[in-house]
Amino acid sequence: MMSLLKMGLRMSNGYDRNLLTKRFYDYEGDIETNPTSRKLNDHVLVVDGFNTFIRAFSVNPSLNEDGSHVGGLVGFLKSIRYTINKFKPTRCIIVFDGKNSSKPRQKVFPEYKAGRKVRSRLNRNVDWATTPQDESESIKRQLGRLVEYLEHLPLTLLALDNLEADDVISYICTSTLKDSKCTIMSADKDFYQLVNDKIQLYSPTKKVTYDRDLIRKEFGVYPQNVLTCRIVDGDKSDGIPGVRGIGVKTLVKEFPTLTDDEHFDAKELLVSANKKTTRISEMLVKNEYIIKRNYILMQLHDPDIKNQIKLKIVDAVNSLAPKLVKYQLQTLFVKDKLWGQIPNFDNWLTEFNILDHYWKNKK
Repeated sequence: MMSLLKMGLRMSNGYDRNLLTKRFYDYEGDIETNPTSRKLNDHVLVVDGFNTFIRAFSVNPSLNEDGSHVGGLVGFLKSIRYTINKFKPTRCIIVFDGKNSSKPRQKVFPEYKAGRKVRSRLNRNVDWATTPQDESESIKRQLGRLVEYLEHLPLTLLALDNLEADDVISYICTSTLKDSKCTIMSADKDFYQLVNDKIQLYSPTKKVTYDRDLIRKEFGVYPQNVLTCRIVDGDKSDGIPGVRGIGVKTLVKEFPTLTDDEHFDAKELLVSANKKTTRISEMLVKNEYIIKRNYILMQLHDPDIKNQIKLKIVDAVNSLAPKLVKYQLQTLFVKDKLWGQIPNFDNWLTEFNILDHYWKNKK
């Protein structure tokens, strides 16, 4: 994996354009019916790589003919193909956490993600005693192999040292490709805060697409106020404690303005709390340091990325032209004996053929 994870990216070589599928699709909604009239960055699918992989690994019990667990690899490949078919993007960018990605936030809060070491029996559907590798070894093997597959598909791959995928995805969607329609693929609720008229969030686990209205319905506030609520509530999955005794519903009841379609940020929250004498507001004022700390840990609107790294991201997104290499994919496919899990290789490849078309006709 690991040449990829140093800086970012490697794109594969192409193959005969005549192999491109001639079958195009009926696009739904605001997506045009003729792929040839669409531009490369019209609609970008941005994938949270490790988040998608580890969830596939956790639930997919697939074994190949050698008895090796391939659920993470197969689950990811199927999921990305399904999502491309569902949304018909013009390109796909996959972002992985870089080396030491948690360290910057751990300087602010040492317990950040401290309990996130891979547990044994993450996938309880597999009898690990009968497989060639234990679970942690299988994760490393499958993730490394997955990157080999992705390097031979028409996808942009990114991983940057000392940066989490969340921060890079945010910068891509809100800055580098701010004029494009972006669909973020992740089960991470941290991305709720980014959803707007151009950015939507697709959860591959729930198979639900979150826009502004659905987040308002499910979370109780519009995306622009999700962060204000979450820094008070905390995030157990990342080991971030909130203000004890104050959840989202309690906070919204205390400050109904949060449900309006107007931004009510952490500063306004604390100013309003200082003006009130209720128990909830007094608790917020007393725990002001938690709110400010959690803001630093959880906000994605202005990720802490150095200018030279921002330039690398922009250059990678704008300059690299990945191409599809079918024979390399077939070689990997045969070596890994995946025909039992993906019986029709050419059918699986169809969506990637169309993405390859956009790169070859880059506008």
